[in-house]
Amino acid sequence: MERSDAVGNDTAEWAQHGERKGPLSNIRVLDLTRVRAGPTCVRQFADWGADVIKIESPQYMEVSDGWGGLREGPDFQNLHRNKRSLTLNLKDPRGLEIFRRLVADADVVAENFRPDVKHRLGIDYETLKAINPRIVYASISGFGQDGPYAQRPGFDHIVQGLGGMMSINGHPDHGPMRVGIAVADMAAGLYCALAIMTALIERQHSGQGQWVQVSLLQAMISMMDFQAARWLFLNEIPVQAGNDHPTSIPTGVYPTADGFINIAAGEQAMWKRLCDAMGAHDLYAKEPYATEESRSSNRTALNQELSDRTRKHPSSYWLKVFEQGSVAAGPIHRINEVFDDPQVKHLRVAQPLNHPALGSIHVVGQPFALSRTPSQMRTATPSRGEHTDEVLKDAGFSSRDIAGFRESGVI
Repeated sequence: MERSDAVGNDTAEWAQHGERKGPLSNIRVLDLTRVRAGPTCVRQFADWGADVIKIESPQYMEVSDGWGGLREGPDFQNLHRNKRSLTLNLKDPRGLEIFRRLVADADVVAENFRPDVKHRLGIDYETLKAINPRIVYASISGFGQDGPYAQRPGFDHIVQGLGGMMSINGHPDHGPMRVGIAVADMAAGLYCALAIMTALIERQHSGQGQWVQVSLLQAMISMMDFQAARWLFLNEIPVQAGNDHPTSIPTGVYPTADGFINIAAGEQAMWKRLCDAMGAHDLYAKEPYATEESRSSNRTALNQELSDRTRKHPSSYWLKVFEQGSVAAGPIHRINEVFDDPQVKHLRVAQPLNHPALGSIHVVGQPFALSRTPSQMRTATPSRGEHTDEVLKDAGFSSRDIAGFRESGVI
């Protein structure tokens, strides 16, 4: 069943009243996801107004999605804002029946169980499609829904290695190095959100839902992008390049009198602007650095010459010089400095929320903006089962029904 769209444009008013509006306010998502990749996906819908119902196990089952009791910690709060929480024992036939009733009026079901779990529970796509042919069913797995690795536990760190990321990240003298964020998890979550959106748009024409499948492994390889293409097109095996760009030099980290800065000047016109800004006309005239190819081949010598010069002044001096000279350069911030940066403040990346126990908190906002229907930070992450009664009443269950469910451990 479709719900009417409600569009507004006053984010502050939405946040104040907790009213769910936005470009996705006609979408209902049943969220069975845990840990990171799945919640990253579903967050995209929650922030843009979708009615996201986070389905969790009842407290007595001792199944936690709170990272070892850290439900009120920053990671969990950042991932699960703007949702409603319903506790439901899907191993109980009555719990399963409640879930299936919710499916009948939903648009999306998202899950990241191991591939066989959904079939054992009886909540796989084919089963739910029979209830609601318009359902878009999204599955995130470590390695795919089938194939030789399908039943392996999929974790970001493992996939960074298997997908090639660790072989190109870090310094060649230090061995393989993982990226400091869960890049495979987050990529899989964002690709899954994009896939669901694509399926929802297609549904407008066909009237039918479909099964969306994303794996951490595929997402990781996709994120390898031009490095993967080097192998597919040229049979080149990329190697670790430390802070250097793999092919475009000089691009990397350079020491100053009081720290380090980033410079990206591999393209020919930018290389000239760099030399002009630094007054390094002798460097620009040197034959080994005349072309992009020769600079890449002679990167060690060039980086040393540049470092000898950048060490003579503090970072603030060079950043001002490079800004005036239209050279691509920037500071290397610690996370506290990131959120103190004037451009980051201008973009309002840190978004305020009020949590009933924690008080005023901030979460990381959406990285894109819409001019008429902005994203919303309406409500903090709910407590487990906070909206159970509300959701079940919306689905047509009576207060007596709900009390019976609670007494028998269904919710």
